Amino acid sequence: MFLSLMATLFAGFAGAGMVLLLRTVLKDRIPKWATPVAAGAAMIAATIGSEYSWYDTTRQALPEGMEVVATRENTSWWRPWTYAAPYVDGFVALDRVSVRTNDAAPGIHLLNLYVFGRWAATTEIPSLVDCLENRRADVIDGVEFDQDGAPLNADWRDVPEDDALLSAVCTEATS
Repeated sequence: MFLSLMATLFAGFAGAGMVLLLRTVLKDRIPKWATPVAAGAAMIAATIGSEYSWYDTTRQALPEGMEVVATRENTSWWRPWTYAAPYVDGFVALDRVSVRTNDAAPGIHLLNLYVFGRWAATTEIPSLVDCLENRRADVIDGVEFDQDGAPLNADWRDVPEDDALLSAVCTEATS
């Protein structure tokens, strides 16, 4: 957040500096009010550019074995341009390295999901995916496993067959 603030401030100084330079070169043919307008426009452009580039930059920085399985797009009334082109301000990534199976529970995979959000701390969510029943559950306090390692009291949620997480985990498991 601090770096984004600094980039926005520097963009404002650069915008104002460009207009001041043009005013000097063009012998004051550009009005004085153009300097703060250029600074503000440069700061808004830097902020918009930062918002739209956050997802691609963060996704490219993910370590090997991480796969994005869901994104969250944002539109806001105070950012009317987002209705024409929404930007991604959050996503969920599957850590393929963490996917584990258990012979005692066929079709059920234990894995780690990571939730990324703009201006939010990354959250790790241990989860279960049942490829046979098309369902998933988060592993939270209170989830118990039997002596063979099969989940006993998981809070399962049904998901559609075309769910991105289900497809990512179950396709990998069958190949």
